[in-house]
Amino acid sequence: MTITEDRTAIRPFTVDVEASELDDLKRRVRAVRLPERETVDDASQGVQRQVVDDLIRYWADEHDWRKVQDRLNALPQFVTEIDGVDIHFLHVRSAHDDALPMIVTHGWPGSVIEQLKIVGPLTDPTAHGASASDAFHLVIPSLPGHGFSGKPEKPGWDPVHIARAWAELMHRLGYDRYVAQGGDWGNAVTEQLALQTPPGLIGIHTNMPATVPDAIQAALDAREPPPTDLTAEERSAWDQLATFYSHGLGYAQEMGNRPQTLYALADSPVGLAAWMLDHDAASYALIARVFAGATEGLTRDDILDNVTLYWLTNTAVSSARLYWESKLAFFAPKGVTLPVAVSVFPDEIYAAPRSWATEAYPNLIHFNRLDRGGHFAAWEQPELFSQEMRAGFRSLR
Repeated sequence: MTITEDRTAIRPFTVDVEASELDDLKRRVRAVRLPERETVDDASQGVQRQVVDDLIRYWADEHDWRKVQDRLNALPQFVTEIDGVDIHFLHVRSAHDDALPMIVTHGWPGSVIEQLKIVGPLTDPTAHGASASDAFHLVIPSLPGHGFSGKPEKPGWDPVHIARAWAELMHRLGYDRYVAQGGDWGNAVTEQLALQTPPGLIGIHTNMPATVPDAIQAALDAREPPPTDLTAEERSAWDQLATFYSHGLGYAQEMGNRPQTLYALADSPVGLAAWMLDHDAASYALIARVFAGATEGLTRDDILDNVTLYWLTNTAVSSARLYWESKLAFFAPKGVTLPVAVSVFPDEIYAAPRSWATEAYPNLIHFNRLDRGGHFAAWEQPELFSQEMRAGFRSLR
């Protein structure tokens, strides 16, 4: 008699990368063929040669994947099949029984590595200067096609589908009351989850809210001047958006139109790293400073841990397909009526004004502008991010 494994069961997972894979990675990094340096003295042509040179030296000689692998394996990890795709996730329960369950979703070019620094502060708040009443149970999944999750073999895994999968995941874990958090694609998925109002979901938090009014978006798309009646806060957001739409959308357009063409990213780790570094101007500037030796919210190891994860799992193209799959207007309000908490970090693609957030989220329960931090908020500023989670959801406990 053949016993068939129930792939929908919650199955333990351990990261175990073969030494031969790491040796091959180092060999490819050292054997890279590079172009000449840029012909300008700034980043207007893209990721600068000096940054790549510094990255290569550190990746080849100093970065140690085993350290982050051990950090991952020190946490409870699992997989379960949902709609034919294995979903990998961290599941860290607090020692405090009345902790609030929260599902946290990363974006691109992110992974569960983004959230490692917030696990301790949120699940064990008393060890980090906070109250036991602020504890969370954390569920941190890898998006389909990303990290250690499976790669969909058929189209259809857009943020709407992923949100349904997340609701099923929380159901399988036995949570009948929980909140959700996300930024970047994590916000897109989290807002869709809120729109689906699955049993148990009581509110969401976003650090990249979708609040851009229709009139503002239309003017941006038409490359028109900004409306004349904007407040100073709204004009600042306009300026950030106009810069991003003019100079920062190249990666998203290519992945949204032709993700399968990006074979080079699956063949060259240095090419993959450069592609991932060129996400938004503020994040790239931070990363450039880090590889030049500055002490910032991220370290060289942080950055290369994440790039190495994409390389080892060969998810450059499979993760890019999410841009092709999604038909959502990324920054447009979606009509979320559940309670929403918003944290605005100044170096995000755009810092959402309170006026836009109030209009987009009629049940806005928390709004705060931080004085530092950018697109990868949990990764860059884990202490501030953890404080925002506690404050944002306190009224829902």
